[in-house]
Amino acid sequence: MNLKPTFALLLALALAATFTEAAPAAPTFADDPAAIEFARDLEARHGFKADELIAQFAQFRPNATVLKLIKPPASPLQRSWERYRPRFLNDRRIDGGVRFWQENGAQLAKAEALYGVPAEIIVAIIGVETEYGRNTGGFRVFEALATLAFNYPRRADFFRTELEQFLLLARENNLDPMAVKGSFAGAIGIPQFMPGSQRRYAVDFDGDQRVDLANSVDDAIGSVGRFLEQHGWQAGQPVAVHAMTAATPAEEWIQAGLRPSLKVADLAEKGIRSNIDPQATVALIDLVSPGRDTEYWLGFENFYVITRYNRSSFYAMSVFQLAEEIRSRMCASGSTTAANREKYCRA
Repeated sequence: MNLKPTFALLLALALAATFTEAAPAAPTFADDPAAIEFARDLEARHGFKADELIAQFAQFRPNATVLKLIKPPASPLQRSWERYRPRFLNDRRIDGGVRFWQENGAQLAKAEALYGVPAEIIVAIIGVETEYGRNTGGFRVFEALATLAFNYPRRADFFRTELEQFLLLARENNLDPMAVKGSFAGAIGIPQFMPGSQRRYAVDFDGDQRVDLANSVDDAIGSVGRFLEQHGWQAGQPVAVHAMTAATPAEEWIQAGLRPSLKVADLAEKGIRSNIDPQATVALIDLVSPGRDTEYWLGFENFYVITRYNRSSFYAMSVFQLAEEIRSRMCASGSTTAANREKYCRA
């Protein structure tokens, strides 16, 4: 009798060993007691069917990419305005903003009239957020928010609230919650609204009886305008002005924050000057770059309002400067009407 194992037998034994040693599949959210409790809570407070939510949770596992992207880097880079600014202040975004304004001029004018927010600011926010709708995110919002709600303790409360808001949003708008795509943090659509912001501030600006920030540019334009207006935008008022410094500003003025609280006259006495009303109240904005002199700006209430979209002085200054560049290039293109030239093409 030939007792030598055949090649086929060896292969079968190897495959069997492979399957035997394979790690078990990671548990789904339906195995997480916190997710089950969340589903029961939504049943009690909002009338969802907990068993249906748990069945949906069973289709997802924590997304490792989401957790990697949301965490601060282990060795964070120094803040650098010189490095940050070119990401948004470049010809592609400026020219794209001019085209977006030309294509959507009527809706931008309508939003400006209703909410008092200049067209160029609305354009710039959409340009910074998604490059005018080109990059709205490819993550499943349900999965991303569940991952952060139940596997990111640092901000779990915030993301559980946003997951709740997302499920309410989907139900109100007859959306399949399993199909909605967005950013790794759960932001949705052309203007990248979090679900709670969409429910509070988004508007049906195209009149089709639904709010669709993923596909309706009109709804995106109106919603950005209303968001800023609801956060205190002051129509006709400035955003920021460059400051001339004769001395290094005191750290306490920077630490005063982004909300205007400093008198221009008091700053002038300490060598920080600008050509604005001495009685105006401002914030001192430092745009730092390692190895270079820091740029200092004075931010008004409207600068602070932009930071309600993203709580970063770099972000708000990028929006402001991109808006100014788009407006300038729009005027230089000669494509504006006489009325718009008088309104926008100021010196």
